[in-house]
Amino acid sequence: MTEFIRGLRELRRGAWEMVASVLIALGVFMLMQPFMLSMFSYSFIVTLVGTVMFIIVSHFPE
Repeated sequence: MTEFIRGLRELRRGAWEMVASVLIALGVFMLMQPFMLSMFSYSFIVTLVGTVMFIIVSHFPE
């Protein structure tokens, strides 16, 4: 866990790509769930933020 936190602090690609991937997965889950309209309403923006974040952090150093 400390390696993950260190990767976030030092702007390393692996840790930030994982955060971006979790955001994308969360956005897709929010899009597909039938229970809460508010989650559905924010699903596109969460997926979009995760995708843009993934594109940006793919340029970070290993």
